[in-house]
Amino acid sequence: MGLTRRSVGSRLLSAEEIHATPDRPVIALAGNPNVGKSTVFNGLTGLHQHTGNWPGKTVSNAVGVCRTDGGEHLLVDVPGTYSLLAHSAEEEVARNFICFGEPSTVLIVCDATCLERNLNLVLQTVETGRRVIVCVNLLDEARRKGITVDLPLLQQRLGVPVIGVVARRRQDLRRLRDVLDAPVGNGTPLTVRYPVAIESALAQLEPLVRPHTEGRISERFAALCLLQRNDALLEELTRFLTYDLRQDNAVAAVLSNVELSGEAVQQAVVEALLDTAAALCRGTVHRRDTGKDGIDRRIDRLLTGRALGYPLMIVLLMAVFWLTVTGANLPSTLLANGLFWIQDRLTEWFTAWGAPAWLHGAVVLGAYRVLAWVVSVMLPPMAIFFPLFTLLEDVGYLPRVAYNLDHAFHKCRACGKQALTMSMGFGCNAAGVVGARIIDSPRERLLAVLTNTFVPCNGRFPTLIAILTMFFVGTAGGWRESLLSAALLTAVIVLGILMTFGVTRLLSCTVLKGLPSSFTLEMPPYRKPQIGQVIVRSLLDRTVFVLGRAAAVAAPAGLLIWLFANVTVGNVSLLQHTADLLDPFARLMGLDGMILLAFILGFPANEIVIPLLIMGYMATGTLAEAESLGVMRALFLENGWTWQTAVSMLLFTLFHWPCSTTLMTVRKETGSLRWTWLAFLLPTVIGIGCCILFTWTAT
Repeated sequence: MGLTRRSVGSRLLSAEEIHATPDRPVIALAGNPNVGKSTVFNGLTGLHQHTGNWPGKTVSNAVGVCRTDGGEHLLVDVPGTYSLLAHSAEEEVARNFICFGEPSTVLIVCDATCLERNLNLVLQTVETGRRVIVCVNLLDEARRKGITVDLPLLQQRLGVPVIGVVARRRQDLRRLRDVLDAPVGNGTPLTVRYPVAIESALAQLEPLVRPHTEGRISERFAALCLLQRNDALLEELTRFLTYDLRQDNAVAAVLSNVELSGEAVQQAVVEALLDTAAALCRGTVHRRDTGKDGIDRRIDRLLTGRALGYPLMIVLLMAVFWLTVTGANLPSTLLANGLFWIQDRLTEWFTAWGAPAWLHGAVVLGAYRVLAWVVSVMLPPMAIFFPLFTLLEDVGYLPRVAYNLDHAFHKCRACGKQALTMSMGFGCNAAGVVGARIIDSPRERLLAVLTNTFVPCNGRFPTLIAILTMFFVGTAGGWRESLLSAALLTAVIVLGILMTFGVTRLLSCTVLKGLPSSFTLEMPPYRKPQIGQVIVRSLLDRTVFVLGRAAAVAAPAGLLIWLFANVTVGNVSLLQHTADLLDPFARLMGLDGMILLAFILGFPANEIVIPLLIMGYMATGTLAEAESLGVMRALFLENGWTWQTAVSMLLFTLFHWPCSTTLMTVRKETGSLRWTWLAFLLPTVIGIGCCILFTWTAT
């Protein structure tokens, strides 16, 4: 994994460091999606893994050190899974570690509000022969819903340790640590009983496979794998045992006499597991009606209903954008004042040292000024948007967004989870590209990666808002104007969403043909968000990550921009020469050469497009800003802008090449230059085409 983030008393470890020793056993932390597994992991290790309310959010094994009175344990947080009969990439990762990673213990987190469904994974894991501890979480939510669980009776029936917790409470986690230290009990774990034909085959197979399993895994589990004839599972089993049981003549003879097909065996296994889970819950789970489920269902009817689902989603989107835009103004100004104060001090130091003007210009007015501009414009909106996004996630609304948009994406032959990655793209397209990992199908994951830039990120908001305000709202200011700006911005973004659907459908019918896959989306209960963790998680996991990547390219880009603006040929800057060269083509798009050049030089960060444009028009030699939107509008009008220019500017801002940070992320996620080039060309060609079409029809 290569993860090296540190925290108080713990750190994430690389895959090479995951090995059990007598002094530091390995514990696999497993469970269904949305049972609070990551919260348990965070509490036991002191780390702060990002949690999510949809399946597949964790797609790799996070590892931390859990310290107890008895010593250290390596805690491996495997992806959420409903079953060891894996149907997706993350479920395969979980199954392979639980079954073949040889953990000393498997700690399975269950949701007390739907325990029967969760016990399916518990029963399967017990069959592998691993030591199992069951952690029944969310007891507080269960109580609110009138659900109580007889934990001692459940432990007696299962034959493995069972502990009930509320993972957010430290005292409950202390009790869980004590259970981890406890010696292996002498109880006999429950054995699931299958139909007679399967039990007969198992009785014949178990003695045959026992010499090869050597106690490393249950011979009953190995025999079940053979009967189910799951090729992927059998390949993993062969690799684990370093012996292919299918090639054993005695094993093959028994299998040939089994009349049931692999699919029939698997269906019988699933039915037996469900029946056993239901039997376990009878008498151990008690319910009384509190009306809590009814309230959740009534809210869901509003948020996911056909009549109000989409309108409410758009209104909420507009509210998030309005809060982001208006809330970022003051912090952005304060941050800019501080960073440019540092610029003034750097200028004083360079002057005191007698540094040549070109060195001061290149380092301070070029590299540092652009870096300061990017940070001051980029950081405040992200620091507001990402916590708001994470807040909606914690409350449980984002899975409802995926549910609402699943039908639309299914029509485009894509996966409904793409709705989630698209939403992440509003904060930063690079974050949206990384978020595509939650999609199982490689084809559908590529669709999400290639189309993520069709929704505008925070970096494009300043340009969109400035153009909308100057030419379509008015520059008087006030809450009415800001609200109208947010409404128009939302309309522009809806256009980007529609284009996302269109391009996804186009790719699905051409270079990425295929049928949409199905996925399980569990609607989590509405929960009170953990505000402190939301802020920390969103700032560390998303904002700082994205800002760091952007800053890495901003300074070199600033140096290049300064050279373009200050190196002259025939008393004319390279900037003006290049703008003149681009002007004929830009006019076809309804723009001018300086606008197109501003987009090209703004490749490292979309935040600097408007300052670059002002610098070019005013020939200042360094990034510049106007005193007000009114002054900026007058400057643009002096340089030939019309309302048609403003519309073309909006279209090209919405649809043009991704920034350098996003493209680097696409390259890393896909591992392919070809797909990276396609991610660059798709929005670029569409943006140019839209601008030319509008210009042709508007004149």
